[in-house]
Amino acid sequence: MSALLQQRLAWLRSHNADKALLGIRRGLEKEGLRVDPQGRLSHQGHPQALGSALTHGAITTDYSEALMEFITPAYDSPEQVMQYMEQLHRFAYQHLQDEVVWAGSMPCYLAGEDDIPVAQYGESNIGRMKSIYREGLAYRYGKVMQTIAGIHYNFSFPDSFWATYQQMTGVEGGTREVRSEGYFRLIRNFRRHFWLLLYLFGASPAVSSSFLKRNSFGLDVWDDSTLVAPAGTTLRMSDIGYSNNAQSSLNICYNQLDSYVQSLSHAMHTPYPAYTHIGVKVEGEYRQLNTNILQIENEYYSEIRPKRTTRRAEKPLDALRERGVEYIEVRCLDINPFLPIGIDARQMRFMDAFLVFCLLVDDGDIDRLECERLAYNRKLVVREGRNPELRLVGEDGMISVASAGQRMLDQIMQVAQVLDEQYGGTAHMDAVVQESAKLLDPSLTPSAQVLRELQACGCSYEEWMLQQSRQQREYFQQLPVDQQMQASLVQQSLQSLQQQRDLEEQDKMELDEFLQHYFVN
Repeated sequence: MSALLQQRLAWLRSHNADKALLGIRRGLEKEGLRVDPQGRLSHQGHPQALGSALTHGAITTDYSEALMEFITPAYDSPEQVMQYMEQLHRFAYQHLQDEVVWAGSMPCYLAGEDDIPVAQYGESNIGRMKSIYREGLAYRYGKVMQTIAGIHYNFSFPDSFWATYQQMTGVEGGTREVRSEGYFRLIRNFRRHFWLLLYLFGASPAVSSSFLKRNSFGLDVWDDSTLVAPAGTTLRMSDIGYSNNAQSSLNICYNQLDSYVQSLSHAMHTPYPAYTHIGVKVEGEYRQLNTNILQIENEYYSEIRPKRTTRRAEKPLDALRERGVEYIEVRCLDINPFLPIGIDARQMRFMDAFLVFCLLVDDGDIDRLECERLAYNRKLVVREGRNPELRLVGEDGMISVASAGQRMLDQIMQVAQVLDEQYGGTAHMDAVVQESAKLLDPSLTPSAQVLRELQACGCSYEEWMLQQSRQQREYFQQLPVDQQMQASLVQQSLQSLQQQRDLEEQDKMELDEFLQHYFVN
């Protein structure tokens, strides 16, 4: 066990800090494609009864008009998060007619780029900007990549924790500086260790062959419409998922807040030749917001992000620069097709223990050599994670996935024990124990279970995932209705539509002037 981790856990136990971790909050953002009864991508607009995708805080769209996104508030318990997310789905299914929400991360059958409608957000300048940004993604990376769905896990420590953290670590500065230093320590260690999450929770070893123009990634042919990585864990996080050449050369620095903001800002102000060739406004129509490596901050595809709630018209980087990190967003989680909302309370408790571990364990800046080693290991786990012969590159030589994972879980278990001492019960330790079993038996992982189900039913990926999606629709439709929450969601939908109309009426600038003003800094 890490000596520093052991020391810090002992400190928490002995310095009247036995409740310091109470009040951890977490929330979810879950994406899901709307598909028709045949499992084809929906061409219907975002249902008006669900409100405005521009201004609704809980139900919106991501890249495509058909790619829904459900967002929960941050809650003190995983069960509260699950209940809210279930009721969001329950409400949505009242207005989806015969459509279903796709149950997996990798998309349904796609009939090509023209089959994928870009999300629309109305006629306000900010709404049109959001759509232009998405058009830019289409020109830069293609629309197909943007149909991949996932779960984002938002996590924060209670404000009162940071005084304890400062006492424990001796970090100097005010609350803003201490909190940001702590979250960036967590982020650095997350990047070192998140390969374990890909192994434990990866659930996308198969993909519709329509997703790829040609099988140039060495995937195995399962049937006429399915490609698989036999020992893979998450194709969503592989080279066929969220990746691109322009960003591969970026050196975004996660060592401190200032260096992170500076390196990301540099990418947002540096033209990229291939994007310059695309053009910005061609024959009166916008193709992208600008020709820089990143149009805006959100274009950077990362497994974890530092976040700060923005004020009206405020840019995310400006919010971080001015007020520091407020929470972190984990972005590497697949949708588990065996679970109605793609994740459960046990996984959330494991995530909490894992993230606290990342804050407290040994730390140092990540240099370029370590960054390359981490990227190499991630690719191995993504494509061959369940191969018992696989060896990762460790600091002291080669090591098996099972051995490296168990070393980490032994330490996470110590964190889970402290969490259980503070919260009561054994739920966090139980979660770690159950995940440990997957290291001993890879067949217990979601990725292995998906392939086993395909084999058992003799189905293609598209057929089996449509079956799962229909079953989940039935689950949500049979849920007891929380009348108070459903009434609140109706009200939110109506208010969001009015807010969109207000924005459209209040706009006084022409779009060109608005965009010029937005990107002035």
